[in-house]
Parts: sequence; C-alpha cells; structure tokens
Amino acid sequence: MTSSIKAFSDILSVSDLAALMSDSADLSLFDCRSKLGAPGWGRGAYEEGHINGAYFLDLDHDLALPPCEAGRHPLPPQAQWLSVVRRFGVENHHQVVLYDDAGGAYAARAWWMFRWLGHENVAVLDGGINAWQLEIDASTPTSTPTSTPPFTPPLPEPSEFQAMPALTKLISTPDLAVGTAQSLLDARAQERFDGREEPIDPVAGHIPGAMCFPFPDNLGVDGLFKSPELLKTRFANLGDEPICYCGSGVTACHNILAMHIAGLPEPTLYADSWSGWITDPTREVATS
Repeated sequence: MTSSIKAFSDILSVSDLAALMSDSADLSLFDCRSKLGAPGWGRGAYEEGHINGAYFLDLDHDLALPPCEAGRHPLPPQAQWLSVVRRFGVENHHQVVLYDDAGGAYAARAWWMFRWLGHENVAVLDGGINAWQLEIDASTPTSTPTSTPPFTPPLPEPSEFQAMPALTKLISTPDLAVGTAQSLLDARAQERFDGREEPIDPVAGHIPGAMCFPFPDNLGVDGLFKSPELLKTRFANLGDEPICYCGSGVTACHNILAMHIAGLPEPTLYADSWSGWITDPTREVATS
C-alpha cells in the first residue's frame, strides 16, 4: 500500500492520529506508559486497555538497560535498540506515533531514541491516552519483524549524546549563567533540584551550574504542549549548545522535545543524568 501519511511535526493531535489510523497502514503506534519505582505498571495498564493497534514499549526493558554506574535508565546500545524496532516491524517510511499518560514524559524518551537511530518521522501524541476519547482495545496486535534493518541514514555515534566532555568543561566555567555559550538544564522539580526533597536517588541536589527547568512547565493547564511561541520564550537565551539532564535521562527528553517544537537548535542529552552523576563520589554536588 502506498503511504498517504504526510510528515507531521514532533507532536500531533488526537484528531490527526484518528485520521492516520483510518487512512493508512504505514503507521507504527506505541504505548509508552510507565511509572517510576513501579516496574511492570506500564505493561499492566497497557493490557487493561490501549489505543487500537498500539504496541507496548517498556521503559525498563526496551528503552533502557538495567541500572548501573551510568544511572537508573542507561541508554541501550544502538544495535540493541534497533533490534527492538525491527521486532515491531517499523520501516523507514512509517510514521511512528508515541503516547503515554504523563504529558509525554515517557513518550519523549522514545521520541528521542527513534531520532537517535536516524528516524525523523516520529511524533508524540499531544495529551496522550488521557486525550483519546475514542475506543480502546485490550488485545495485543501481532507484528512482522523487518527482514532488513530499517533506517538507512548513518547512525550518530552514542558519544555524541553522552555530553561528559562538554559537561566537565561547562561546570568548570566561572559564573555560569543564562546566555553563556553553553547552559545546563535540569528537568526535575524545583524541590529535587534544590536538594530539599529526593524520593528516588540516594543523593539530593543538582550538578553545579545547572538551571532548573521542570519539564511539566512545557504543558498548559489542559495537559497539552504550549504553543511554539511560548516554548521559544521559555527556552530563550540559553546559549548555542545547551545540555539537558534530569534524574535518569528520561524527562530531559521532554525539554529537548519542547525546544524542538519551538524551532530551537536541538540540545545535547546527558543520558546518565543525576543518577549517573552521583555514582562517582568525586563529582561535585550543589544544593539550593
């Protein structure tokens, strides 16, 4: 079947997805629901009901390796992630759509990882399953694995996204502030950034020189992404090469997605994030 899918931006509406589902077979839809500290919760939610035709991507098993010195959700090797993509039969020409029930907090990680493989035709469902007012399904769709590797563009080197050399240089810069050549953005809540509260990791605080940019502030009161104009204002004057991190490299991708929606240059992901940073006791920690 010849695809009639047009190239969507980084997010699409419920009505756009409904049109895609009725118009073309060249669609790969994924449920990315998860809950930190509750392994297996996402799959249980998926099995209770999901958008028709959606496959399930598990944060802990598909989108990350087991916890290690690289943090709580280390990036898998590209070859391993590519094998997951192949298992679901995703092809170069497919429109990939990702959703969760947390404003895109987990879907954004998968969005970043598809683009990491060189697949640009990928979008997050704005509002996620919470905005989906149509029928849901409890059955698991079958997939036909791809016979040849998808995604023909050259894959970028993983080190391009680890950011440690740039990060080391960044935190050693005196008087780091908004508008410097590089800025470091922390996507966690202010309380965790300040070190006043830490419900997940054994050490509280943030990387020295970082600025707090909580990812939920990318959304309006309706749970949808703010307009490109508002997002551009939010992330203005951050220098030429900002670096994004969070607790474990998941919600940092939400800020990267928001900046992409705003038409800003794409920042680097520090994938290890705070949970990886603190595995080395010689690294500095800042609070308040």
